[in-house]
Amino acid sequence: MSIAEGTRARHVPDRLQSRSGRILRSWEVLLGGIAIAIFIVNSLASPYFLDPWNLSDATFNFTEKAMIAFAMALLIIAGEIDLSVAGIIALASTAMGWAAQYEAGAAGLICIGLGVGVICGAFNGVLVTRLGLPSIVVTIGTMSLFRGISYIVLGDQAFNGYPSDFAFFGRGYVFWVISFELVLFCTFAAIYGVILHATNFGRQIYAIGNNPTAATFAGIHVARVKMILFLLTGVMSGIAAICLTARLGSTRPSIAFAWELEVVTMVVLGGVSILGGAGSILGVVIAALIMGMVTFGLGLLNVPGIVMSIFIGALLIGVIALPRLIRLSRTGRVA
Repeated sequence: MSIAEGTRARHVPDRLQSRSGRILRSWEVLLGGIAIAIFIVNSLASPYFLDPWNLSDATFNFTEKAMIAFAMALLIIAGEIDLSVAGIIALASTAMGWAAQYEAGAAGLICIGLGVGVICGAFNGVLVTRLGLPSIVVTIGTMSLFRGISYIVLGDQAFNGYPSDFAFFGRGYVFWVISFELVLFCTFAAIYGVILHATNFGRQIYAIGNNPTAATFAGIHVARVKMILFLLTGVMSGIAAICLTARLGSTRPSIAFAWELEVVTMVVLGGVSILGGAGSILGVVIAALIMGMVTFGLGLLNVPGIVMSIFIGALLIGVIALPRLIRLSRTGRVA
């Protein structure tokens, strides 16, 4: 069974089961149990894990990526994908760094970061919705294009000298250990949850992901919806670029390198079908927490970064392969 079939099966009402029974068997509940287990293991593995400030620092491991993952989840549910998100971050950060050299203020830098995100998202959207090109091919190309421009502008140099008030967007705290980025993460989680699960636009996204032809005959403007989703992904990449650049205080062309893999892993781990048509924002939120805790826990244990990359790659393959393995095991028992 494909991951799409496995995910859709969790959303099909079963009149022979109680509502509580379906909830207890949902993917989100399973992820919640895994998150609790990881939290307990990290607490036992390192005496520094439960320190409030350490836990606050741990949120930086996932908030910026998760904000992109919310928009990416909608895009993948609609049957498309954007692998250029890390390239957009690099280009937006480069544009902000260039403007900072001319003493642009924090407000101007934010507008530039968002503007680059919108332009890149629109560029991807036009190529996919107007020219009918496959999104995976288009965004692999623009992934290299956007980051390549950053390398041309910067070379082996770095942009520094950002205004002091700009740092708040990446390192500021709203209350005690509650960072500004964590507030943004929670805010966008709520916004995208409402968009996907409580609006007509969200229902259109599910319909397009399940059958774009049927959605067209149902009166849904498929190209327009997909264009909006590419724009949202670009905007969220721009916001992530603002937060990441403010947190680092500098821009290099390698910024956010390979983030597209982690964002897609976060979305798929959250139960979103890689083939479209199924998924939830709650699952993505829990998946973000899991990946953040795993990364932070391994960091406290001084595990090399390459091991973390291996873990993320293995996790992505495992999540995609799991439904297929379950089906094969059930078929074997039946046979």
